[in-house]
Amino acid sequence: MMAGTSPTAGAAVGYRPSATLPFGAEFRRQASRRRTQLALGFMVLLPLIILIAFQFDTGDDDDNGRGEFGSLVEFATSGGLNFTLFTIFVSASFLMVVVVALFCGDTVASEASWGSLRYLLAVPVPRARLLTVKLVVALVYSALALLLLAGTALLIGTLRYGWEPLRSTVAAQLEPGEGLLRLLGVLCYLAVVLLVVAGLAFLLSVVTDAALGAVGGAVLLWILSSILDQITALGALRAFLPTHYSTAWLGLLSTPVQTDDVVRGAISAISYATLFWGLAFWRFTRKDVTS
Repeated sequence: MMAGTSPTAGAAVGYRPSATLPFGAEFRRQASRRRTQLALGFMVLLPLIILIAFQFDTGDDDDNGRGEFGSLVEFATSGGLNFTLFTIFVSASFLMVVVVALFCGDTVASEASWGSLRYLLAVPVPRARLLTVKLVVALVYSALALLLLAGTALLIGTLRYGWEPLRSTVAAQLEPGEGLLRLLGVLCYLAVVLLVVAGLAFLLSVVTDAALGAVGGAVLLWILSSILDQITALGALRAFLPTHYSTAWLGLLSTPVQTDDVVRGAISAISYATLFWGLAFWRFTRKDVTS
């Protein structure tokens, strides 16, 4: 037996797999990346852009559209809570999807494209731990992005339009305290729904060495699911699409609160995310890493 090795595992004395690639080190490493800074910065900037756009209101409401979007536009300037709700509404279907896909799809594929992945594994960092740390950091940044978007919108909306009740066409007027809780519920549900995007992007990040392919693939598949969900000829099959309950959060604004689709959507999202993450771990632990 060689000196300096464990008599049981053959590992160097003091080596602890659980101590490799600390969460804090990976978190700081990702924070220093330009894509992280730009993504988080844009989540702060978007509410400001929307606020400025509303200052050009000419009083012509004909272009607001109809349905839920039109009602949210109508109420957007009637209080900070309503402004936040409008910001979340216009961001949920695409911007949030892109940001989550960026954080989760870039995490492993970028290391492979830089040629640094094999060096991390040679440290050695156990493959399961490497994936776990990178996934957790990506999810934390995704949640931070959502909080920055909603928090900035609430702050500047309240400063500009005041702390007023939450209004919508699907609910009675909600007092600010209850309205804030409803918005938190909406944000939490969206975070759960976006776990599907996180899981799919993470799986593609493990499968491919191209970060852009992983991010773009996840976004395109989400859009494809949204398109298929609009085809009524699919009937009951649409309920199995990951995007079918993506707008169920509107039920959290109704009076009384409608939670049936919210529960179904949460179960669907968690199931899909767990499947994608499981496949990612299964694939990566068996993958021949050469990059």
